[in-house]
Amino acid sequence: MDLGLRERVYVVTGGTKGLGFATAQCLVDDGARVVVSSRSQESVDAAVAKLGANARGLAADNADPATPAQLVDLARSGFGRLDGALISVGGPPGTNPPQATEEQWRAAFESVFLGVIRMTQALLPHLDEGAAIGLVLSTSVKSPVPGIEISSGLRPGLAMWAKHLADDIGQRGVRVFSLLPGRILTDRMTELMPDESDRARMAQTIPLRRMGDPEEFGRIGAFLLSPAASYLTGLTVPVDGGALRSL
Repeated sequence: MDLGLRERVYVVTGGTKGLGFATAQCLVDDGARVVVSSRSQESVDAAVAKLGANARGLAADNADPATPAQLVDLARSGFGRLDGALISVGGPPGTNPPQATEEQWRAAFESVFLGVIRMTQALLPHLDEGAAIGLVLSTSVKSPVPGIEISSGLRPGLAMWAKHLADDIGQRGVRVFSLLPGRILTDRMTELMPDESDRARMAQTIPLRRMGDPEEFGRIGAFLLSPAASYLTGLTVPVDGGALRSL
């Protein structure tokens, strides 16, 4: 199936590794052009080298209020148009609820929550009918995930905000969706669960009896951003091998 991605342009924040990079790769493979970002110049350079001529990159922090405009400008100056974004941020450090400090909550709110809001607000004036915005959240939107309590506290609010946004901009033909990744073998996952035997036990709690591959997430992200998904908006899509027990 032709997804209709050829020559379309997307920003992918957090797009140099893990789920973001996997989505950027799938977009490029189907003919799209991408602008990826992360805080590390080394990671940006490595990702752009892998993605090839249809990629640009920017080392920038989502918590920095200047970042969204810089990414929009790079997409428009480098490729001449903008068709949407996949907005992904690194997860805050794992804590237990009573131990999380106010400073940790503030830092996470700036990056995870306000970073998404600012990026979306910067994108909207440049998006026309057929564009799409995707948020990479977590299955913690629907069910608590032990060890990432700050993340679990913030992401459900973003999912509801995305639902409101989809209602507000649907008349423009611009779509909004949220992706809820579960246990997928990214660097972040191995950081949170470094013991391979622990990961193997976790996999046995998933109906498919394995953790996901980042490329499996990337294919779904690319499809939902594409014109092929033109009648899908306002939805949250778990990418979790069936692990969530809610509908």
